Amino acid sequence: MIDYIVVGQGLCGTFMSWNLMKAGKKVLVIDELRPFSATKVASGVINPVTGRRIVRTWEIEKLMPFAVQAYRDLGHELGIQLIRQCNILDFHSTPQMKLAFEERLPVEPEYLRIPDNSDQWWNYFNPAFGVGEIDPCWLIDLHAMLQGWRKKLTDGNALLEERFELSDCVIGSAQVEYKGIRASKIIFCDGTAGFDNPYFHLLPYARNKGQAIFASIPGLPPNHIYKQGISMVPWKDDLFWIGSTYEWNFTHLNPDADFREKVERQLKHWLKLPYTIVDHQASERPANMERRPFAGLHPVHTTVGLLNGMGTKGCSLSPFFAAEFTAYLLEGTPIHPLADVQRFRKILSR
Repeated sequence: MIDYIVVGQGLCGTFMSWNLMKAGKKVLVIDELRPFSATKVASGVINPVTGRRIVRTWEIEKLMPFAVQAYRDLGHELGIQLIRQCNILDFHSTPQMKLAFEERLPVEPEYLRIPDNSDQWWNYFNPAFGVGEIDPCWLIDLHAMLQGWRKKLTDGNALLEERFELSDCVIGSAQVEYKGIRASKIIFCDGTAGFDNPYFHLLPYARNKGQAIFASIPGLPPNHIYKQGISMVPWKDDLFWIGSTYEWNFTHLNPDADFREKVERQLKHWLKLPYTIVDHQASERPANMERRPFAGLHPVHTTVGLLNGMGTKGCSLSPFFAAEFTAYLLEGTPIHPLADVQRFRKILSR
């Protein structure tokens, strides 16, 4: 018998299994290898402010330093660098956007500033209405993280690489069993598959599609993230991730020609350097209407748990709430009330 079955090895599943194994628990991760999961298409950026009003993201003062240390610690264990500071240069597209940034400067001096030697960036971009800097921002090497942790799980015989089928799982009041493997609890970290999970499908999930372009831009310095409507994020070598969309109404998960055309129009207007588009990908995010995570045990079926619903902020949310959920499981310490699935006790108890 093992301690925990973790379903999924995206951001949530990686941090959930890592935290449990650090605590000495025996864990089995079940995950089907898929090329276009939400994590694999994500930019990997932690940005402390958001929106046109440039306001702090929820709990960022606590989440960001915790996440930075978690990525450093996991990277140290895997022998690879997973995180680096990579500030956002926010190019103002209108006088109103420039004014909005300048008005927020004295309010958010911890995160906003005017970059030094702003004129140097006009060698790469067509000047519009100036540029501001968001500092600090962080860039995560999600591919290295997922691949490195997957190898660690494989080497430790802690990975079952297959599609999880709930019909193969027997949920009891004291334990669960999956294809003859018994565990004290099962934790679902399965992203968009959670929409159809009968234990949690009543949660206020919201389907959200994201698209990203991958372009080769030789000569563009990879030490910043560049933003003007779209974001250009250093990926590897001279490749940049460009995106993303936040589509709440969509009929398919394929890349759309309209998005590619929009990106090309923006690049031709904004970027002075030549570029080549090499790929275009799309995926569905496990978002929710509250824009708060789902973490904790089912209020009735207490051998079943969930860590999901991170939406577009998964890079900052996942490390913290995986650690909180682990502490709850092992020590009984509370989960943040706005993340704990117990806030949906009435709905989930139906």
